Amino acid sequence: MARIPDAFIDDLLARSDIVEVVGSRVPLKRQGKEYAARCPFHDERSASFTVSPTKQFYHCFGCGAHGTAISFLMNYDRLEFLDAVDELAKRLGMEVPRDTQPRTAQQQDDSRELYSALDAATRFFQKSLEESDKARAYLDQRGVDEENRTRFAIGYAPDGYSALKDALGKDERRMKLLDRAGLFSKNDRGHVYDKFRDRVMFPIFDRRGRVIAYGGRVMEKDDGPKYLNSPETALFHKGRELYGLWQVRQANQKIERLIVVEGYMDVVSLFQYGVTQAVATLGTATTPDHAELLFRNAPDVFFCFDGDAAGRRAGWRALESVLPRMKDGRQAFFLFLPDGEDPDTIVRKEGSAAFDERLKQATPLSQFFFDELTREVNMATLDGKARLAERAKPMLAQIPDGAFGDLMKQQLTTLTGLGARPTASAQPSRPPPRAVAPTQRRSLVRAAIAILLQQPSLAMTLEGHHFNGLRLPGIELLLELLGLVEQRPDITTGALLEHFEGREEQASLQKLAAHTQPGDEAMWTEELHDAVAQLEKQLMRQRMDELQAKQSQQGLDDTDKYELRELLKARSTLRF
Repeated sequence: MARIPDAFIDDLLARSDIVEVVGSRVPLKRQGKEYAARCPFHDERSASFTVSPTKQFYHCFGCGAHGTAISFLMNYDRLEFLDAVDELAKRLGMEVPRDTQPRTAQQQDDSRELYSALDAATRFFQKSLEESDKARAYLDQRGVDEENRTRFAIGYAPDGYSALKDALGKDERRMKLLDRAGLFSKNDRGHVYDKFRDRVMFPIFDRRGRVIAYGGRVMEKDDGPKYLNSPETALFHKGRELYGLWQVRQANQKIERLIVVEGYMDVVSLFQYGVTQAVATLGTATTPDHAELLFRNAPDVFFCFDGDAAGRRAGWRALESVLPRMKDGRQAFFLFLPDGEDPDTIVRKEGSAAFDERLKQATPLSQFFFDELTREVNMATLDGKARLAERAKPMLAQIPDGAFGDLMKQQLTTLTGLGARPTASAQPSRPPPRAVAPTQRRSLVRAAIAILLQQPSLAMTLEGHHFNGLRLPGIELLLELLGLVEQRPDITTGALLEHFEGREEQASLQKLAAHTQPGDEAMWTEELHDAVAQLEKQLMRQRMDELQAKQSQQGLDDTDKYELRELLKARSTLRF
C-alpha cells in the first residue's frame, strides 16, 4: 500500500482549520479560546466536546473521543485513513503524494480500470434484470420494491455461458480485465465462461460506494449453491468487507447500531421493512477485520444467527473476533432466531416493530460468553470451576483495559471463587501505613511535556538539551517529543498526538493536551527553559554520584578523575 509522507500529513493538518471541518458537521459554540458542542460520538445533555483552533485537535471529556481533523473525518464520516486524507486534501486543493514502489503508478491505473469494468458489469446486470420476467417475478415474490432494487443496484446474470463475455469482452484487453475482476471461470480445457449464470446479482460496494465484487443468488433451490461470491481480487478481500455497509451509511446520518446477518436477502428485506442498519458478512465467519469495521461505524453491534448448533458456533466465532475490541462504550449482543427462521422470514412475518422487540431481548456478550463456557461444565464441583477458569482467563485477558474487562473478570471470580479476597479474619495483621509527605512540586518532565503539547514550536527556542541518560520516568518520551518538533518545526498539537496513535503513552498525552495551561507564551517559554536547565543539572548530579560511588568501591582511572574534577568545578559555578 502507498504510504503518505509524514511531512505532508503535518502540512495538511497545519493548513486545515479543524473548527471549519468539525463545524460543517456539528453545531459549535464559542467558549473563550475554544469551541464546544454536544459530542457527536455519544449521547449527552451538556456540551463536553471541545475543539481547539490553536492546538488543532478535538476532545470529549465525556467519552474520551479525541484527535485531529483527519481522525474526526474517519470517525464521523466513517472513512478509512487514506480516504480521510484525500477528503481533507481535496478541500484545500492539495494533491496527496505517496511514497510508492516502482510499479504503484501502474497498479493505480489497473485499479481504475477494474472499477470501470465492474461498473460496466453492474449496468449490464441491471439491464438484464429489466429484460428478465423470471428474475423480476422472483424479486416481486420476495417483496423487493423498485426503490430497494435501485438502492442495492440489484441485477440479473442471464442463463448461458457467455452473456457477459459477449456483451463486454469485445477484445483481449477487456477479457483480461473482466477476468481479473473475478467475472470469469475457466474449465480444465482452458475454456473461459461467465462465472455468474442465471442468478440474481447483489453488487458489493466499498466504503466509497464503488462496486468491488458480487454475490449471486439462485432463484430455485436445486440450481446449485444458494450463494456464489466473487473470488478475491486486487480490490476485494471478503474478510474485510461487509455487504450493505455503504447503504447503511447513506440511510443513516448517525449509526446507533449495526445488525449482522448471514445473507444478502436478509439485508435487503430488513431495509425493505425500514430496518436500515443491517449488514452481512460475505459467506465467511466474522473476522477480526469485520469486528473492527463494525465498531468503527457503530457503538452497538447485534449478531443475528439461526438458533441451531451451527448458528451458536457462528455466534461464538463472532464473539472471539469481537472480544479483543470491546473497549468501554462498545456493546455486542447475540440474537438467535427460532428454528427454520431467518431475518428475512421473521421481518416479513412479524414486521419491523416485532423484530426490534427481538433485538431488545438479545443476549449481551457477557451473558453469552459465560453461558457457552458453562454449558458443558459441572459448576457444582471444584473441578468444573477450575475448568471454567482455565478456559475463560486467556480470553478475558484479550479485553482492553477498562470497566468492561474488570467486570468480566469480577464475574468469573463470582462464578469460581478464584481471585476473591480473603476474609478479614484470614488476613494477616499489617502495620499502619506510614504517613507520606505531600509532593511539593510537580514533575519537571511532566511540566515540560505539558508545555510542548500546549505549543510545540517552543521546543525550537531551546539551544540544545543535554539530559539524555537521566534516569527519570518520562525522560524518553520528552526526548522523543523534542526530537519530533526539531524534525518537523511546524507540527501542531494534533499532529503530535497523531504520532502516538495506538501507543500506551497516548492516553496520558491526550489528557495533558486537553488541559489548558495557565499563563502565556512568554511564561511557557521561561518555564520550559527552566525545566530543561534543571534536568541538565540533575543529570550532572546523577553522574557525580555514580563516579563518587565508583571511587569508594574500586577507584577511578585518569579519565574518570578528570570527568569528576570538571563536574565538581561546574557545580561550584552553578546553584544546585
